[in-house]
Parts: sequence; C-alpha cells; structure tokens
Amino acid sequence: MNVHEYQAKELLRGFGVPVPRGAPAFGVDEAVAAAEAIGGEGPWVVKAQIHAGGRGAGRFEGDPEGRGGVRLAGSLDEVRAHAGAMLGGVLVTKQTGAGGRAVRRLYVEEGCDIAREHYLAMLVDRGTGRVMAMASTEGGMDIEQVAEESPEKILTLAIDPATGFRPFHARRLAFGLGLAGDAARAGAELFSNLYRALVELDASIVEVNPLVLTGGGAVVALDAKVSFDDNALYRHPELGELRDEDEEDPTEVEASRHELSYVALDGEIGCMVNGAGLAMATMDIIKLHGSEPANFLDVGGNATRERVTAAFKIILSDPNVKGILVNIFGGIMRCDIVAEGVVAAAREVDLAVPLVVRLEGTNVEKGKSILAESGLPILSADGLEDAARKVVEAVRGGAG
Repeated sequence: MNVHEYQAKELLRGFGVPVPRGAPAFGVDEAVAAAEAIGGEGPWVVKAQIHAGGRGAGRFEGDPEGRGGVRLAGSLDEVRAHAGAMLGGVLVTKQTGAGGRAVRRLYVEEGCDIAREHYLAMLVDRGTGRVMAMASTEGGMDIEQVAEESPEKILTLAIDPATGFRPFHARRLAFGLGLAGDAARAGAELFSNLYRALVELDASIVEVNPLVLTGGGAVVALDAKVSFDDNALYRHPELGELRDEDEEDPTEVEASRHELSYVALDGEIGCMVNGAGLAMATMDIIKLHGSEPANFLDVGGNATRERVTAAFKIILSDPNVKGILVNIFGGIMRCDIVAEGVVAAAREVDLAVPLVVRLEGTNVEKGKSILAESGLPILSADGLEDAARKVVEAVRGGAG
C-alpha cells in the first residue's frame, strides 16, 4: 500500500525525522489557509499529491505553459493561482503513463534553502533477507537513472536484522554523502530514525529524495515516499485509514475487498487460479501457446463460493477478455466449491466468451459433474497443457 507525500512525512515526523512544515489541502481556500498557517512571507511550495513520481517534471494536460506538479509561490495570490490550476487537473508524469492521474489533493509546504541534494532509502531486500540502505549524492534524480549513468555514485549497505542499524552504518552513510561535523551528526540520527520507521511500520521502502542539506547546515527530508507490506497491515489498522482508493485501479480495489490477489494485464485470456506459483505457470503456458494473459488472479487456498463468484465477475469486467481459463488444484480448497462458484457466476453474468476449466485434486470428480450438469457451455480440460490449448483455440476461433 502506498500513501501520499504529506502522509509519509507526518509518519516520519513521528519518528523524529526532520521535515519542512506543511499541510494538505483539498480545495483552493484550504491551500491559501495552509500557507497562512505556515506563516511568513513565503516562499511556499504547492505540490500535487498523486501516487507517482516525477511530479515536478510532469505536465498538466491542457496547460499551455507546460508546468509541472511542484510549483514555487512567492505570495498568497500565487498559492491560490497554483492551487486552482492543479486541483481537478490531470498530471502526466513518466510514472503515470499517458493517461495521467487526476489531482484531488495538494500539499502546501514552506520553502527550503537548499545547499545540496542527496538520495536516501531504506528498503527490504528479498535477495539478502536484510534491510538495504541506499544513498547517493545525486539527489533529486530517479535512482534508476543514477544507477544507469553513474552506478559508482550509489552506496549500498546491508543491515543485519540481528544487530539492527548501528552507529558504524550511520558513519558510512554520512561519509558517503559528504556530510561532516554537525551535519554528519544530524544525518546519523536521521538515518537511524528512518530505519526504525521502516521496521516498526512494516514498510517495504522508505525513500527520501531529495534529502537536503540546507544553507544553515540542517539535514531535512524534503520529499518522502513510504510503501507498506500489505500482508502486515493487520498489525497497523491506523495505516489502513491512509489508503486513497482514488489512486488505485478500481478493479484491484474491488478484488482486495474480497481478499483476492489481482493484477490487471494487457492480454486477452482471463485467468482464475489458486496459488501464486500455479498462477505464474498458467500465464506462462498461455504465452507459450501464442496468446497473452489478461490478469493475474489468485483466489487463495481457502476461497469460498462467494469469493470465487466475485473473482469471476472481476475477470469479466475487463472488456479485453476474450476467453477465461480457470485452473484449480484442490488441496485445502475443494474442486466442487470452485465449480459451484463458476456456475453461479456464469449464470449471473452474460457469459459471451469461451470458458475452459481445469480441476485437479480434492473432490475433482464432483466438481466436474457440477460443471457438466450445469447446462452451460463450459469446456473441461485434462491437465494444464490441454487447458491452455483449448482456451487459446477457442479465442482464436471466436476471433476468426
């Protein structure tokens, strides 16, 4: 789960990470009020809040000046003008795709006297089973671009979970970023607090880009990105309240409500499978037979008839789907339960595409009987190879 910049900063502030003063705004008047509450004579920074990077370099659709989603305001009138121009607009960045994202929230923040910009992140590295600290003097840029153009400028440290973040880690990061004296000491405290935030919040990544050294020698998180491990959210119910469903794919949101693992893809064959490994194998064999999967959908090992029905409807909500392959290995999950769900869903919707079902495991014969006696045009398959061949042939035949 991702959160907005202002939410990430509020969380990090709670762990003692220095961030500029700021406030979210959902309307133009709120944006002006936020600037007034910050105080002073400016400058202020008005930032579009979307779940995508590259906001500053992005462009709003229809803006003749080609301005991005991070704008400096030297007066309250400018705050009002920027807020009015951004709210309700569609911001296109290199991470949003051509369709862009509608801007529904802003973050108004005090200006910052930037002397140097750095990059810093703490993330879970599944390859080593440790937290990886990444730092670079090339702040303000995408780390992927730095890795491609100047990989020697990226410092990485693997942190052993048995010892946690230690002072020598902090010293190495500070040295790698060229911090010295009071700035090095402030940076060391910030690094330690970022690690603590990652661990205690069950985050998968905490990224600060840029991490700035101000003209006065302070070290400040000028931007922040925090992503959480969905599997750990049950331990943090307060974090679930930060979710912005407007920033997510509506179909994926609906799937999550039914505890389904769903990711939309660009293909033509919808897949409903139990188990991530089997789902990947199913997608691979569809590609092997010359077609493309339309989704990844794992109904899990203990899916109910209702959840299977919901999964079936979600697949059919994709207009690109020209055929469906249901591939279930019944261990904990019984094949007859899957069959009942498939039949129930097929009867509730206008099934106008070929449907191939492959069942193996617990109660498989009962499941096949339910499908055969349903009176619905369901193709039964024996084995994964047979299932993939049948659904691709059915789709190709229908296309012809």
